[in-house]
Amino acid sequence: MRCTNKAGIICGICCLSLMLAGCSQSIPFAFDPDSDLGQFNIVTATSSSQVKTFAADICVTENDHEAMTLAIDEAEAGGLFDATAAETVYAKNVHEQLNPASLTKVMTAYLALKYGHPEDTLTASPNVVIKESGAQLLGLKEGDRMTLDQALHALLLYSANDAGVLIAEYLSGSVESFASVMNEEAVKLGATNTHFTNPHGLTDEDHYTTAYDLYLMFNAAMQYEEFRNIIHTTEYKSTYKDRDGNPKNIEIGTTNAYIKGDRSAPDGVTVIGGKTGTTKAAKSCLILLSQGSDEHQYISVILGSTDRETLYDNMTTLLTDIR
Repeated sequence: MRCTNKAGIICGICCLSLMLAGCSQSIPFAFDPDSDLGQFNIVTATSSSQVKTFAADICVTENDHEAMTLAIDEAEAGGLFDATAAETVYAKNVHEQLNPASLTKVMTAYLALKYGHPEDTLTASPNVVIKESGAQLLGLKEGDRMTLDQALHALLLYSANDAGVLIAEYLSGSVESFASVMNEEAVKLGATNTHFTNPHGLTDEDHYTTAYDLYLMFNAAMQYEEFRNIIHTTEYKSTYKDRDGNPKNIEIGTTNAYIKGDRSAPDGVTVIGGKTGTTKAAKSCLILLSQGSDEHQYISVILGSTDRETLYDNMTTLLTDIR
C-alpha cells in the first residue's frame, strides 16, 4: 500500500519553492568534477521551476503507517521502504527530528561520490585529531595522506569520524562550509526536516534529521556502485602514507552485525549492506539495504533504539515484512 499525504507534500513543495526561488549561494569546493583545472563553485540557486516533484519516484508517507503489526516499541522511529516499487511498507515517527549519530556519514559519502574522485589524494589537517571521548577514529594525524577511496572505506565501513573531517575539508575547505553543502543538498533530495553541523554525526543539538530523510539520502547514495560495494564489505586492508612518506596500514572491519554474520536476516531476505550509528544522545541507529525474495530492494531505518541488541532485534522484526 502506498501511503501519501498529498496536502502535506504539495504544501511542502510550495514552501520549498518560495524559500529557494531567487536565492543563490556559491559554496566553494576544492575542484571541478568535470575538469582537472582550477577551483569552482557549486551554485545552489534554485527557482520554483527547478524544484523536483519528489513524490514522482520515491516513497512518500505520513508520519505513521502500519501495514502490519510490529513491535519496535523500544525504538524512537523506524521505517521500511520498498525502493523498487516506491512504496512505504511501514513507518513509525518517520518525520520526527532526531540525532542520527553516524548515519550522518551516508550524506557525507553521497557528496564525496557525487563531487569527488576516488583516486584523489587527501591530506589531513590538524582538525582530524578528534579528542571527544568514545569517538570512533582511524587515528589520522596531521600530514597523513590517503585516497578518497581509502577515506570512504574508513568512513562507511569502520565509521571513522576523523575520515569524515578529512573528506569534508577535501571537498569544501572546512567542516562548517561542508555542513552548509550538506544542508543544501539535503533540501535538493527533499530532506527538508534535516540540519547538519558536521560530516560525522558526533553530538550537536543543532544536528538532526529524520528516518524518512535518511531514507532519501540513502536512496540517493545507492546510485553509486562504490557506495554499494563498500557497505557490503566485511573487511578492508590498505596502506596510506604519513607526512614523511612512511607507510601506515589500515586493517578494519564492518560494524554491521548482519554483514559480519553475527546476526541473521529473516528467511528470504538478504542484507546487502548498511550503516550503523551509536552515541549516548542518539542511542543505537541502523540503516540497511536488503533484497527480498520478490527481487525488490528495500531500505530500512531505525533511530533511537535503546541498545545494540535491541536495535538488531527491532531491525529483524522490521525485515520480516519484506515480501
